[in-house]
Amino acid sequence: MTLVTEKKLYGLDHLRALAIMLVFVFHYGRIFPHPEWTNTVSKFGWTGVDLFFVLSGYLIASQLFLKISEGKSISCREFFVKRFFRIIPAYLVVVAIYFLFPYVHEREALAPLWKYLTFTQNLGLDLRTQGTFSHAWSLCIEEQFYLLLPLTLIALIQFRLLKKAGWLLLFLFILGFAARYFSYVHFVQPNLDSSDIWYFWYKWIYYPTYCRLDGLLAGVGLAAVLQFRPAWKEKLSLYANWFLLAGILVLTSAYFLCMEEESFGASVFGFPLVSLGYGMLVLSAICPKGLLFKKGSLVTAQLATLSYAIYLSHKFVIHVTQDIVSRVGVAADSNSMFIICITTSLSVALLMNRLVEKPFLALRDVILKRWQQAG
Repeated sequence: MTLVTEKKLYGLDHLRALAIMLVFVFHYGRIFPHPEWTNTVSKFGWTGVDLFFVLSGYLIASQLFLKISEGKSISCREFFVKRFFRIIPAYLVVVAIYFLFPYVHEREALAPLWKYLTFTQNLGLDLRTQGTFSHAWSLCIEEQFYLLLPLTLIALIQFRLLKKAGWLLLFLFILGFAARYFSYVHFVQPNLDSSDIWYFWYKWIYYPTYCRLDGLLAGVGLAAVLQFRPAWKEKLSLYANWFLLAGILVLTSAYFLCMEEESFGASVFGFPLVSLGYGMLVLSAICPKGLLFKKGSLVTAQLATLSYAIYLSHKFVIHVTQDIVSRVGVAADSNSMFIICITTSLSVALLMNRLVEKPFLALRDVILKRWQQAG
């Protein structure tokens, strides 16, 4: 019995689909007029981003760890080219739409353009004045992660410290607790009675990179265990469905802990608990005997394929859709409007995937193939 680590897996498709559905409903219920029933889902929908973090940490680290285990050197050129063509073209298209067409803005003004282009928009983000395209914060963290992970691994290999990397992971994990504790005590707690408490919480707890590494670290740790501890891998694979159940129970606990998002417990302990729960789901999803692994679905496969485009565009699509469709008599907070917004969001994402993502991924493959042929 072995765990499978290829890129395309039914289980990971299911989790990507779950992640984008959570994010979509969360933003729909928090920002736009919405049916009352969406409030229950949107209360925990923010964790969809954390699921994306765990998936990214696992998948990217797995690729790099595989090269290390095979005795190959990490090629920063190849790694960064792959990441560039996967992330940047579609991202720049959406940035251009936001800056060229103010009508699509779903909230207040944008952050300065240089912050989007340097992937630093998540640092010091003020939701009161820069609420439009605020969800780019998570891409900033991922891009910072993509920059630092291969460079860190190369440094560890160079100085023969790779076997000590587990201690670095543990240190960064503990540092996250310390950073959130410090930020909460010094910047959030003194403003608990303020009507703008949400602003302080998002600025100092939710958006900063140093407070939100838990999901990425969970994914990297999982990839390390599966790649470098084969005996553990064999044992873990026997308990796929137990990990699924345990992950659901942990996430249920996190749901109740985070009912009051701005509380001390949710701020300091909520993120690692959520990451632990989703880490268990990812582990279950890559085990051949797991329920998530065995059952494929055309719906979740398609949602997984479109998840990045949906994530980038869904806010401005919902805003424009509600503005236009409400003029013909459809209530903005109705179920009908919700279904229409889902349809338009999927349609725009499909267009982005076909017109932007796929052509640039094909170009990436051509470039990589030429490099390989050139030797």
